[in-house]
Order: sequence, then C-alpha cells, then structure tokens
Amino acid sequence: MTGSLPRLAQTTMRHVRRIVVFVRRKIVAFNELWRYSLQFRVTVSTLALSSAVVFVLGMVLQNQITDRLMETKQNAAIAQTRAVVETAAGELVGVGTEGTEALTARMNNALKKISSSSTSQDGAGSTAGTFEPVLSAGGRDQSSRPVAAGPYDKVPVRLRQFVETEQLSWMIHTATEADGGKTTYLIVGAPVSTMINPLQLYLLYPLTSEQNTVSTVQNTLLVGGLVLLLLLAGITNLVTRQVVRPVRQAAAAAEQFADGDLDQRLAVLGEDDLAKLAVSYNGMAASIQRQIRQLEDFGGLQRRFTSDVSHELRTPLTTVRMAADVLHASREQFPAGLARSTELLVDELDRFEALLGDLLEISRLDAGVEELSAELIDVRPIATRAVEQVRVIAGNAGSSVELILPDEEAPAEVDARRVERILRNLLANAVDHSEGNPVVLTLAVNETAVAITVRDRGVGLRPGEAELVFNRFWRADPSRNRRTGGTGLGLAISQEDARLHGGVLDAWGETGHGACFRLVLPREQDTPMGESPLVLPPPDHKATDTHGSSSGLLEVRPAPDAIFAEPEEVGR
Repeated sequence: MTGSLPRLAQTTMRHVRRIVVFVRRKIVAFNELWRYSLQFRVTVSTLALSSAVVFVLGMVLQNQITDRLMETKQNAAIAQTRAVVETAAGELVGVGTEGTEALTARMNNALKKISSSSTSQDGAGSTAGTFEPVLSAGGRDQSSRPVAAGPYDKVPVRLRQFVETEQLSWMIHTATEADGGKTTYLIVGAPVSTMINPLQLYLLYPLTSEQNTVSTVQNTLLVGGLVLLLLLAGITNLVTRQVVRPVRQAAAAAEQFADGDLDQRLAVLGEDDLAKLAVSYNGMAASIQRQIRQLEDFGGLQRRFTSDVSHELRTPLTTVRMAADVLHASREQFPAGLARSTELLVDELDRFEALLGDLLEISRLDAGVEELSAELIDVRPIATRAVEQVRVIAGNAGSSVELILPDEEAPAEVDARRVERILRNLLANAVDHSEGNPVVLTLAVNETAVAITVRDRGVGLRPGEAELVFNRFWRADPSRNRRTGGTGLGLAISQEDARLHGGVLDAWGETGHGACFRLVLPREQDTPMGESPLVLPPPDHKATDTHGSSSGLLEVRPAPDAIFAEPEEVGR
C-alpha cells in the first residue's frame, strides 16, 4: 500500500501535466486566432455581448413572471383564507368549555368541513388551489403546547407568533414531509373569533405547480437564449464573412503582386464600397505595373548602353594604347615634362582599361547572365595570392599586410577567380585608407560557413557610411586622392560576387578607429551558411587607441619588392 501511493501520485501528476499542456495549446491557438482573424474577433465579441444581453433579459423576464405568479397566488390565498375563517368560526362557536379531547374532536370536525368546502370551491374555479388546513388553540400567554389539529409542525414559529397576536400573516416556507421529501408552501395564518378560547387557522398552499411553471419558464428562456445566441453567432459570422472575404482577397492579390505577378487584379462585383475598393486597387496596380515596366525598360536600355559603349570603346582604346606604349617606350628621348606626361598617359590608360572591364562586368551582373564556376577547393591559397598581389601597393603606401590563416584546410565550394577578386578589392581599399597602418586579413571556418575579414586602422567610417560603401562610385571624401588607382566599382562588384555565391559582404567602421570588411560564404552551395565564424564589430575594436595604432595584434611582415598585378577597388 505504501509503494502504491508514490505511483498514484506520479500518475496523477502526469495527467495534470497533460491537462495543463492541452489547456496551454488551446489558449495559444485561441490567441493566434484572435490576433490574426478579424472574422473570429467580431463573432466572439458579438457573441459575448449578446450573451450578456440575453442573460440580463432572461433574469428580468424570470423575475417578472415569478413575482406576478406569486402575487396572484398570494392574493387568491388571502381571499380564500378569509372565507375559510368564516366557515371555521361558524363551526367552532362556543369552543373552550370542553376538555382537550373534545376540543380536538371539534377542531378535527371543523377541518373536515373546511376541506369539503375547499373541494367544492375548487370545482367552482378557485384560483388559490388546494390547501392543507391547520387549527390550533392557544395564544401568547400559554406556557404549554397548544392543542392543534392538522400538520401543525409544518407551520413555522415566527408565523405563529404573528398570528397569535391577532394578525393575518403569510409566509413562504419549505417543510419536510413524512417520506423525507421537502415541499414549499405558501402558509397563510389568521385568527378565528370565538367566544372563549382564541384559535388560529393556518392554510398551507403547496407551490408545486408554481415551481413547475417557473422551471418551465427557466428552461424555455435558457433554450431560447442558447438558440438566439447560436443564431446571432451564425448571422454575425455570415455578415462579417461578406466583409472580410473581399479584404482577404485583396490581401492575397497584394501579396502576389508584391511577389512579381503584376497582372494580378481584383474582381469587381456590384457597385458598393467593396467594389469601389476593388476598382481603386486595380487602378493602383495598373499604374504601378506601368511604372515598373518603364523602369525595367529604362534599366535594360541603360545596361545595354553601358555594355555597348564599353565594347565600342575597346577598339579606339586599343589604338590609343598602342600609340601610348610607343611614346612610353621612347620617353627617354623626350624632354622631362613630356616624358612625365607620357607616364601619366599610360597610367590613366591603365585605369581607363580597368574601368571598361568593370563596367562590362557589372553590366553582366545586372543582366543576370553571369554564372558561378564553383568547385570544392581550399580557400587559404586564394587568400594568400590576394595578399601577395597587393604587397607592392601596400609597400608604396607605407603599410604592411598580415595574413592570419587556420592551420587546417578550409575547403568550400567557391569560384576561386571571383573570391580572389573580392579579396584584392578589399585589401586594396584597406591599404588606400590605412594611413600607413597595418592591414590584417583573417580567415576562419566552421561547419557551414567560411568567413574572411580585412581590418585596417585608418580613417574609418562615419555613422551610416557602412551601408554606402558598396554603392557605385561612392566616396566618403571626394577630395581624397586614390593611391591604388581604383575605378570606384570594385566593392560594388565584390558585393555582387558575394551574392552570386549565396554569401554576404558587409562592413563596419568607426571614425579614427579604422574599418573592417567581412565576407561570409557557405561551404556548400544551395546550403544555408548559418552563423559566421567571425563577428562584426571585430573583437579588437575596443582595444584601439585614438591614434589608430593597434594593440594586441600579431606583428606584421614587411612588404617584398616584387611587382604584382594591380587590383580593383572602390574608395570610401
């Protein structure tokens, strides 16, 4: 028995927990339905208010019917009691001289007379109904139990006290029957005038029929109220549905329109307010569709123009390049000023050639014709090549480049050419704005993503500029000269390359504390890349002093004297 109690308690707790979970789920489902369904809210609100109205109305009707029923019963019972009192007085004239047994006998005979007269009155249409008569002899001054005939114990003491003071009184009282049941009576008591002994007459009118009538009224009101509430709920649901359905159709059409289905329209039925809403929506959708088509046509013309111009400029550029190379090869024979002009001409031609290449690249990206040639390779050599290609530029700018790589391989499905171009652009941009401070490239991987950050400690970015650095030809300071000769499209192309991989390229910076660009790519194509292994802002951004010097970083390596290809970049 002792061991069964813990098992019973555990079983009870499991059932309680299941009930709690079930109730919570229902509450959550109700809350969700309440929040997102206008039709449900209107129906429930109407049902709740209607329930309150029906309840109040039912209570008022029930009280009115009960009060009127009892008032009629009471008036009839009092009138009938007065008539019975006269009959009893005639039967009990001169009572009081005999003994107790004779008095009881006379009282019983009087009760029989009263009962027979009540039966005849009932046949004539008495409104008070049947009753049980009770006679008692005695008064307030009697110390012993009075002599009584009939069910005297059913008469309450408080009513006796009033009647014994010669007052006609009545009371509703529930008495216990001989079989143990309970019956509610309307008891009317009145004094009976005799010459010697004071007598009291009590008539007990059972309220069974009235109680049945009240129960019938209650059941009728309850059933009628429930039916009325169900009808109100159905009507409200139907009416609300007529209003909500067009709104839902409009919301669905708007979602499809936003997803690119510009031909989506609403059906116009009738001439009511909802029809006017549909007409207005269709007009707005048609106007937006025309504007979008115009913008698409304009964008297509712009991209085609850029591509055509870039292609057309290649032929004259090739001719100018050949002439410039001839002049540049013979610059030692020219005067000093002319030789310097020849060098500047070659430099600008290099930049112009890079600009044409970037314009063609970004026009292909805009047209969506670029394809990703991804293969599973180790990303570390790509980062190493990108760093080596900018070391000469970094050396000329007085900066150094540090490379932090993981010890183990970092394989990922990437397009090596595009990733290397992204890193060259980021490194060249960092060198251009590092103010001679070191630049650090960090690579890290986790199970789903590979991340690369390029951190500089130069001028940094002002608030809001981190979202602008990827705009085409955007520069934070237009008066600032570029050290690397970038085209202004490098970061924009890099961002498009990152998106083509399914990755993200973002930036962080603070004025005087440098900037940090982060590239995050998925390790497998068509697989979510999850959380980045490197965070922004970088962990060391709080350890930077006001002069931009680094604290807690590894020592950087000096730049070698080898010559590498010039990268693409965009100025901040």
